[in-house]
Amino acid sequence: MTDKKTLLLAQIFITFMMALSMSGIMSLLQLGATAQWLTIWPRQFIIAWPVAFVLTMVISRLGFALAHRITASRNA
Repeated sequence: MTDKKTLLLAQIFITFMMALSMSGIMSLLQLGATAQWLTIWPRQFIIAWPVAFVLTMVISRLGFALAHRITASRNA
C-alpha cells in the first residue's frame, strides 16, 4: 500500500489535472474557442479544483474498496 503522503500528493496532482482539463473542455464545448471562454475557464477551474479534491477524498475510498473487492474475488 502507498504511504499517506504520497496518496495525498497524488490526489492533489490528479484533481488539479482533471479539474483543469474538464473545466476547460466543458466550458469550451459550451462557449466555443472565444475570448469569453479564455476569461471564464480560469474561474471555473478555481471552483472545480477544491470541489474535485474534497470529492475524491471521499469517493476514492469507495473506488479502492470496489476495486479490491472485484480483484480479490477474481483472484480467489
